[in-house]
Amino acid sequence: MKNRFDQELETRLVRYAAIDSQSDETSPSTPSTDVQFDMLNLLRQELTEIGAQDVQMTGDSVVVATIPGTADGPTIGFLAHVDTAPQFNATGVKPRVIKGYNGGEITFPDDPDLVLSPEEHPYLAKKIGHDLITASGTTLLGGDDKAGVSILMTMARHLLENIDIPHGPIRIAFTPDEEIGRGVSEQLPKDLGADFAYTLDGQELGEIEYESFSADRAVIKITGVSIHPGLAKDKMVNAAHLAAKIVQTLPQATMTPEVTDGRQGFIHVTDMNGGSSEMEIKLILRDFEMDALEAQREIVRQVCAAVQATEPRATISCDISHQYRNMRYWLEKDMTPVDLAREACREQGIEPISVPIRGGTDGSRLTEFGTPTPNIFTGMQCIHGPLEWISVQDMAIATETCLSLVGKAARS
Repeated sequence: MKNRFDQELETRLVRYAAIDSQSDETSPSTPSTDVQFDMLNLLRQELTEIGAQDVQMTGDSVVVATIPGTADGPTIGFLAHVDTAPQFNATGVKPRVIKGYNGGEITFPDDPDLVLSPEEHPYLAKKIGHDLITASGTTLLGGDDKAGVSILMTMARHLLENIDIPHGPIRIAFTPDEEIGRGVSEQLPKDLGADFAYTLDGQELGEIEYESFSADRAVIKITGVSIHPGLAKDKMVNAAHLAAKIVQTLPQATMTPEVTDGRQGFIHVTDMNGGSSEMEIKLILRDFEMDALEAQREIVRQVCAAVQATEPRATISCDISHQYRNMRYWLEKDMTPVDLAREACREQGIEPISVPIRGGTDGSRLTEFGTPTPNIFTGMQCIHGPLEWISVQDMAIATETCLSLVGKAARS
């Protein structure tokens, strides 16, 4: 079971996960948080130390580097993101390694009531004997996507030390702010300079993903009529009441994340802020098909218009903006990158799995901007919460898959 990369991957992930690099959707800066520079600058330094070429940080705060080719072949990009999800505490992460998992329940030292159970998480039951990495119970681990970072750094180090391995030119990129949908700008395809690329941001062993949600964001702003509540009769218009009507009128029973799965899309209220005078509602709209996404946009607009009609003294605005699009629309025109990854996966003795991602990756935007970019597994599980864990051996197989892939591309 032991792999040549196990120890390096374990060491890297434990080191990287302890660095706070959480992104912040409310910040307008790039990256959205200064702490992400702690990871970006470290990776820039490490890439230089292992002998990568053209190491630099772009104007969009993406660290890019080159592994020179040793054979003819396409230029392939590999990406991972340095930020961790803002949905749960990611400050003070204390990674821990469980050697040779015995198959039982896993408890957490900083939260005795928290339990990771193989009964509730069947994938865990398959990892008996593996070395697992978790956090301590009060934070997420950040394997999303520091597992991807660890895999790419391990692959880069190995290729730079073994120049006899045939492969074409390889471009490495570490992006910020993926978790808030701002990791890839229209400039990145040019900065990356790859014929096609891969994100290392998938989960279960064998996942080779080429289909993601299409996504929009909606912001609804409500301005009521404010007056002292003691003098409010027939005069006050409570913005909070109108916000509640909007949320209540949206299709809660059929089109929210908690009642949908598979290929079903959803409308998700993520935030409500304000008071009786002004309210703001933030929503995300998700579906795999563009006509269904357009239908969601129309539902939100119609609900706002209907509530507005009940109270003309209020002002209700609805701004819907583009986030990313299903990468399938472009990848299905040329499946070469997907087929290469599947062949590389099979070379490791694993049958590839291609399921639609109920979310997006940097690859969604990068593909839309002209660089075809499917997604490859890392092994990360239970992401964005305190139960997050990963198998070191899964990470090692992901590393071997990437090495196999670049070799196949050079031979094809």
